[in-house]
Amino acid sequence: MTLNDYLAALDPALRSLFTAQDHEQVLSLTRHRLVDHPHGDLPRWLAALDSLPAGPAPCQLDRDTLQLGEPGSEDSDAVRQSLQGLIPWRKGPFNFFGVAVDTEWRSDWKWQRLAPHLAPLAGRRVLDVGCGSGYHCWRMAAAGAESVLGIDPTILFLVQYLAVKRYAGQAPVWFAPLRMEELPTQTDAFDTVFSMGVLYHRRSPLDHILELKGALAPGGELVLETLVVEGDGQTVLMPEDRYARMRNVFFLPSVAMLTLWLQRCGFTDVRCVDESQTTVQEQRATDWMRFQSLPDFLDPQDPSRTCEGYPAPRRAVLLARKP
Repeated sequence: MTLNDYLAALDPALRSLFTAQDHEQVLSLTRHRLVDHPHGDLPRWLAALDSLPAGPAPCQLDRDTLQLGEPGSEDSDAVRQSLQGLIPWRKGPFNFFGVAVDTEWRSDWKWQRLAPHLAPLAGRRVLDVGCGSGYHCWRMAAAGAESVLGIDPTILFLVQYLAVKRYAGQAPVWFAPLRMEELPTQTDAFDTVFSMGVLYHRRSPLDHILELKGALAPGGELVLETLVVEGDGQTVLMPEDRYARMRNVFFLPSVAMLTLWLQRCGFTDVRCVDESQTTVQEQRATDWMRFQSLPDFLDPQDPSRTCEGYPAPRRAVLLARKP
């Protein structure tokens, strides 16, 4: 599938979600980033994509490791070489024709923690903000979603998504290389909106929550997952500079404070369904993501603290409803 082919296929999916004006805004910005002013590495990534076996192929998207193609039906070395052209793989895991892609994150663990608490996704229009490679988008589709739109500005993640789309083309999953603040406002277009691992990167967390609310249809469900700290309704941490070596981390609230933010933004039925420490088994370097990862970001003498001395990463999942 060429980029023009993909844009042509994306067009009707966007038309079904947005007004004519909003649809054109999303499609135009997508075209600008992929065709008019592409990332310098895009030709290399597309060459790796094109070297993969042709699709479609049998797929199993309802498993912790997404299975694409029949194991052993293609040259494993050739498949592995093609997929390695799309390193780093951060969100997964995947298996292409028997080649296991052991991603930095065990994204299936997060799905296991939140899936039992979701309003049923069957027949719903879903938005996944900051979707990465799209791993969770495919899980949402396998859970029966009518359509899933993932957005993320990282072009490599879009190409990784296209590697799965090559074989699972019939699944109603789409990807636009956008940030949440670039989507049309107040669309009321989605029945469920996921924002996972985004809020702490936003300088104005309340603006992000309001953007998510604007995308939801009345009665729709917000799934908000973010870094938190322990504390009461007045507790929020703002790092002086870096947090776990990340520069772009701004606000880490307590669950009680985050609940208040959601309520002040007009959400109801706010509840925390999971709060857990991120472990070095869930996020770590692998052969498919060879850069530093969580074990390198913690204090080697006290893994309960980051290397800067802050509490080690702890994440919570909150659900809320738009009235």
